[in-house]
Amino acid sequence: MGIVAGLDSSSESTRIVVCDADTGAVIRQGYAPHPVEKGPEVDPQAWLMSLGEAAGNGLLEGVQAIGVAAQQNGLVPLDAEGAPVRPALVGNDKRAQSAAADLVDALGGRMAWAQAVGSVPQAQHPVTKMRWLARAEAANAARIVEVMTPHDWLAWQLLGRPARRTTDRGGASATGYWSAASGAYRSDLVELALGHQVRLPEVLGPSGTAGFTPEGLLISAGTGETMAAAFGLGVGVGDAVVSLGASGSVFAVHEEALADPTGTITSLADATGRHLPVVHTTNAVRVLRGAAEMLGTDLAGLSELALASSPGAYGMVLLPYLEGERTPHLPHTAGSLHGMRRESMKPEHLARAAVEGMLCGLADALDLLRGRGVAVRRVFLLGAAAELGAVQAAAPGLFGAQVVVPQPAEYAALGAARQAAWAWQVAHGTAADGGGGYPEPPQWPAAASQVFEPGEELPVWQAVRQQFTAVRDEVHPGAFQREG
Repeated sequence: MGIVAGLDSSSESTRIVVCDADTGAVIRQGYAPHPVEKGPEVDPQAWLMSLGEAAGNGLLEGVQAIGVAAQQNGLVPLDAEGAPVRPALVGNDKRAQSAAADLVDALGGRMAWAQAVGSVPQAQHPVTKMRWLARAEAANAARIVEVMTPHDWLAWQLLGRPARRTTDRGGASATGYWSAASGAYRSDLVELALGHQVRLPEVLGPSGTAGFTPEGLLISAGTGETMAAAFGLGVGVGDAVVSLGASGSVFAVHEEALADPTGTITSLADATGRHLPVVHTTNAVRVLRGAAEMLGTDLAGLSELALASSPGAYGMVLLPYLEGERTPHLPHTAGSLHGMRRESMKPEHLARAAVEGMLCGLADALDLLRGRGVAVRRVFLLGAAAELGAVQAAAPGLFGAQVVVPQPAEYAALGAARQAAWAWQVAHGTAADGGGGYPEPPQWPAAASQVFEPGEELPVWQAVRQQFTAVRDEVHPGAFQREG
């Protein structure tokens, strides 16, 4: 077939991979930072400037199709001429926290939102950003005629700003006004947030085509970063992904949307026609960094110390809720260390307690998905901390599953490229029948990975989990039984 490209416009940079469409082999790569400072407001033109720089020196020569992935939590408000009314609002904009609470109350509570669109408004959601604009910048809000997410806007720009505006299921499901369960917009929620109706992009199927550039390049539907990364990794039903950032996220591929009355599980759509139920935790690697600073070392040193201890950290349990917590819903609590005895008060045991506490918190999130019928046979572990020996040693037993640590790669850009190859095949009638409502995507090789098994020590790790759970429930009784 030829070659395709995928680009990932994240919150900090643009990364492009050019791949062989049949094998997925990476031929060329490009990178450029975004020429803006970090913050909740960004001129969308900065994304285009970064894209142009990343694609310089003939990077896209010979490319036949392009897929676009981008940061999900963004709102690009446009006027009647298609120009931005103001800078785009991106990320977890803390100014919008009160707007999120307003929206929850206005619809009748968390359960009402979870049933309506599969998620409860948070500060990062586009629907919440609309509410904030309506309250804080009424004149700007009144000028908004249409809205897009970053990947919608970038695809539209690449296509020369045609009359047709498009998005995909994955990106739409993260807005707070499109339901993955019903596959439809909730325009009433847009009006509830902004005060009036706006034009919304057409939602394409996973293998759909947004259009062709003036030069004849196919632009696929595009998607959000999370969905693109899952597609690039090649995860499927039975796979979960645990992402270790300062905060954490756990998602899995599932055949059906999950309506969670508490709103703890966010029901997103993926890039293949399936679903991605997601659970977020506030505390992940920040727990390890905090412990490392206490012990006067770095993450690698913390891992070495932890490996010098043994499972169970000599009886110590760290509840890792350092910044409050989303899962369980304990926004105003703090972390705590339990089970200290004179013989356990050594650096290696504290290091081990930090690693186990972080992983047990993520295992709690994983078990919420399991409790809703989501199959978890293996867990993909992402992030720099996934390379730590202490994390790799403890994760399989605490998660109760095979753990896969993929080789570092640009998985979101790879997922966008794979989507581009898929759309090209469908557009030219060469895609195989998938038998699940959509044509079969191209079968690119799985990511190169290290694999870790629970092994014979699984009963030991189960006991560690039980001890963590007992302490958690004693300190925070009923934390996982909260009603919406």
